Amino acid sequence: MAPTVSTVSPSQGPTTGGNTVTITGVGLTGATAVRFGTTPAASYTVNSSTQITAVVPAHSAGSAAVTVVSPTGTSNSVTYTFVTAVLATITAVTPSNGSTSGGTTVALTGTGLTGATAVTFDSTPASSFTVNSATLITAVTPAGKVGAAEVAVTTPSGQSATSPGAYFFYAAPPQLHSATATAGPTAGGLTVTLTGSNLLNASAVLFGLNTAIYTAVSDTQINATVPAGSGTAPITVITPGGTSNPLPFAYIPGPTLTALVPTSGPTSSGTVITLTGTALATTTAVRFAMIAVPFTVISDTQITATAPSGPAGPVTVTVTTQGGTSTGLTYARITGPTI
Repeated sequence: MAPTVSTVSPSQGPTTGGNTVTITGVGLTGATAVRFGTTPAASYTVNSSTQITAVVPAHSAGSAAVTVVSPTGTSNSVTYTFVTAVLATITAVTPSNGSTSGGTTVALTGTGLTGATAVTFDSTPASSFTVNSATLITAVTPAGKVGAAEVAVTTPSGQSATSPGAYFFYAAPPQLHSATATAGPTAGGLTVTLTGSNLLNASAVLFGLNTAIYTAVSDTQINATVPAGSGTAPITVITPGGTSNPLPFAYIPGPTLTALVPTSGPTSSGTVITLTGTALATTTAVRFAMIAVPFTVISDTQITATAPSGPAGPVTVTVTTQGGTSTGLTYARITGPTI
């Protein structure tokens, strides 16, 4: 008895062929041919007496009768429809760049995306993808090499054609080598020059969790204004290639002066004064008015300094540290007695 065919699934496909269909029926064992109209299947496999899988041949658009031939005769037919293939298109990839390590979630917009079976980045499958609609796919990028990667979507109609918008650019991760300062005042405002590599497309410069105002001067240099903060605050740079290694930075509290001993002295130089206060350990200058004088840091609360010569009268003493400049205390120069 001749075989009987009941269904072909799916029941339509592209005129280019190449897709696989499942034919069900009875008496299919020993099939010697599967035909789409008069065109033989590109290949087929008899799975059982009730099922055959076949690779559809190329065919002109329209309906074709699917039949199975066996030594006992030719089956009845079921209809398979060949439709003109409309390839998917990708018009934009957003964002268009990301890290070479992959993991960037991108939106692929275009047309004909329904039924997508694969998304590739330079032939490497996406880590995952979701078909949201006929015009949108969200995909997670795989790892890739630095440079442009062509993005393609495969649907039952075939692979999308190349277009200017169908590229994702893998960026090298940023690296920081040095900073011109490793500490600064809690109030911020200090300008720090960062040197490194792959810095040109920086999207953020962070001091700890605080965002700095910055200018990317070149691929190897960024100038950043330190934001206000406290404690330790590692410096990092964020680019499409990822987040850089950290460089150390610490916020230094502003210094205070609470006492001078002695509070007065002669108009000549040489008097050693003990300055008491807080946050004095990083002192970089002690000044009498605008005059910088020699000093010795004893501890975080004490400095000794040598008073300079000057005219009789009061003079303001200040201390400058990495945390800023203290408010002033008054030191009085006194004219010595004359005979």
